[in-house]
Amino acid sequence: MGSRSSSERSATSLLFALLLVVAASACSTVRPEEKEFLAQPSMTFGSGGEEAAQEEHVISNREGSYGGGGVSGGGCGCN
Repeated sequence: MGSRSSSERSATSLLFALLLVVAASACSTVRPEEKEFLAQPSMTFGSGGEEAAQEEHVISNREGSYGGGGVSGGGCGCN
């Protein structure tokens, strides 16, 4: 009643081994110098890439000035 045939056990073992091989093949190590090529720019914090450049271009044309987008000090001269 509870015993399985040897062919069922071997099929189950084969399936388990196959799943283990597939799961293990998805893992890989990445060297630090390779990470910049694998990372998607849209996933980095504060990334706008081309959008940010286009927005800066529009603002500079509309306001008649360029720059001043970064924060460098509090205005008191103490930087």
